[in-house]
Amino acid sequence: MGLAALLLWGAPVLAREPARAAAKDETAYRQLELFARVLSYVENNYVESVDRKTLVHGAIQGMLDTLDPHTLFMPPEVFREMKIDTSGEFGGLGIEIARKGDRLVVVAPIDDTPAARAGIKAGDELLAIDGESTQGMDLVRALQKMRGPAGGRVLLTLMRAGFNAPQELAILRDHIRIVSVEGALYDGIGHVKVKNFQDRTDQSLRKELDRLRALNGGRELDGVVLDLRNNPGGLLDQAVALSDRFLPGNLPIVSTRGRDGRNASEERSRDRDTEKEYPLVVLVNAGSASASEIVAGALQDHGRAVIMGTQTFGKGSVQTVIELEDGSGLKLTIARYYTPKGRSIQEKGITPDFLVPEDSSGKAGSEAPREKDLQRHFKAEPSQTTSEVVAAPRSLPANLKDWAVTAKLTDTQLRVALNYLHGLAPVASRAPGGNAGR
Repeated sequence: MGLAALLLWGAPVLAREPARAAAKDETAYRQLELFARVLSYVENNYVESVDRKTLVHGAIQGMLDTLDPHTLFMPPEVFREMKIDTSGEFGGLGIEIARKGDRLVVVAPIDDTPAARAGIKAGDELLAIDGESTQGMDLVRALQKMRGPAGGRVLLTLMRAGFNAPQELAILRDHIRIVSVEGALYDGIGHVKVKNFQDRTDQSLRKELDRLRALNGGRELDGVVLDLRNNPGGLLDQAVALSDRFLPGNLPIVSTRGRDGRNASEERSRDRDTEKEYPLVVLVNAGSASASEIVAGALQDHGRAVIMGTQTFGKGSVQTVIELEDGSGLKLTIARYYTPKGRSIQEKGITPDFLVPEDSSGKAGSEAPREKDLQRHFKAEPSQTTSEVVAAPRSLPANLKDWAVTAKLTDTQLRVALNYLHGLAPVASRAPGGNAGR
């Protein structure tokens, strides 16, 4: 796609307003002429020789920097890595980052990656990468510096609440293969953690639920904890498929709508391969974003699941990825999405039915960055439903108590979710014994 086409894409000419359309075209070409003139001055007169491709890529990046934080230009090498990411395999550290004001902060470390093993936490401020300050560094550049072949060393300079001074942390890159779904059985109750939404995540979920049923002696599960904590999202179609697995047929799951009604669509459930209606708890936190919020919102709106944890990230926009002629890529925000009841979660996130802090001290992870903290984020738009007010979190049932399997769990939110489901499960259906492995 040429620069002129890129600048003009998405600006249709309205036949009934030819004069206005012609004026728009003339203004656009004048602006392109201005760009071409500046490019010529730089190429011919700058103190050192310059590469035209670098200049044009920089100009595109500068243009997109005026838009929302999820619209990105990716040079060819970064775009290639992004395409690999959707398969869940890449070389790097395993950190989800975002820009908060003029700082780069950690949204969440991905489970079972070098970052998680090194103790990096959500909310950590990333001051430098390999000695290069992140002040003013764009996300693509930061991700590019952290990615690379397994075995390579990356030096991160971090600041965290409670640190007296920044600390340096040397981490070795690893060949990261994200297993998107993992599960365990707790005396007839399943815990299924979905780490991200990549190719075949829904199929992996189905296999894991079947495995847990086999561990349960072939009996149906007494309940399931669907764990979406620190799940940054991923492929929309997988979020829809996973939601569909827990919903009966012909129910809305998510709708999208772009500018002037374009890119409008609605995804609905299909009446096949639906799980039994056992009790379902969805665990979320500030690291649950995008596709995770679609799932949580759909199951909450239809009353299929109880949502527990803390307020989610609040990313309510849809991106499309366009491959350009030189192998680079454009990730472009094209629509907002809405839950089945017409709720937009942009800026707001999903409010849990039961607020459960992330640790027993009562802290709710308030330092973790959310969509509302990102530069140039979309403001929350009006809901598409008359039921604008979302109910505040309820108090947990008073009769919740630990039992043999949960008494030693250090994960507060998981323990509360399991105790909740244990209180609902019929005693006669419980299998003897404790928890069965991952």
